[in-house]
Amino acid sequence: MLRWLRKLSKPSQKPSIDNTVNESRDTNKDWERLSEILGFSITDKKQYERALRHRSIIDESQYEVHETYERLEFLGDSVLDLIITELVFLEFPGEDEGFLTKLRAKLVKKDTLAELAIELGLNSVLQIGERAQGQGIELSRSILSDIFESLIAAIYLTEGYSKAYQFVERVYRHHVDFKQISKRIDNYKSLLMEMTQAERMSLPSYRVVEESGPGHDKTFEVAVSIEGRDFGRGTGKSKKQAEQDAAKQAIKRFRQEIGQKD
Repeated sequence: MLRWLRKLSKPSQKPSIDNTVNESRDTNKDWERLSEILGFSITDKKQYERALRHRSIIDESQYEVHETYERLEFLGDSVLDLIITELVFLEFPGEDEGFLTKLRAKLVKKDTLAELAIELGLNSVLQIGERAQGQGIELSRSILSDIFESLIAAIYLTEGYSKAYQFVERVYRHHVDFKQISKRIDNYKSLLMEMTQAERMSLPSYRVVEESGPGHDKTFEVAVSIEGRDFGRGTGKSKKQAEQDAAKQAIKRFRQEIGQKD
């Protein structure tokens, strides 16, 4: 769990988070669960079915690729970006463009969205094909972050921008501490590069040393070296994430060697 998630008591009506996936969401219980997540009654089921439909269903049904969550995720990404831009703009009236841009990037990054999707229990309403069940698709952070965005698109299309804004604002204000996350260092690669430049050393270089896991949920291990020496290793669900983790570990060792304090 990310440190900046608020440690609040969970509401009694919040859907439980488990590893089960409904084979069909066309039941009153399933729609009630989704309505609890959204905070309002669903009027257009078709858009929400599409928003929660994984491409593994395509081979087992009459659906096309554009009828999965992927197309809606494209729209939801832009809608979320606008909503978060508005939220941080109003939340921090005294901050400049640079601060707002960095904070927005932290709030819409894939890791953040995956955490929010897990908190909401979206893995319990994700629709996947029978043959794909048991492969951990519903726990893939990449897929969960995309589902979060596709759900926002479905709200936008069926209820309008105002309702989408209310949903995003409620979720973020309940689960995210804006001020704390604004102070968190996110780009360790950039910081490590600045540190090596200050010491007149060559720039850090990164290489993947290991890949593991299935194609939809890979884990990468990356090593970072400075002037031919390994300074740290990191892991992540993407190469970029693993590089950031490696840079974070390298910064600790780098500071020890040059006598800096954290």
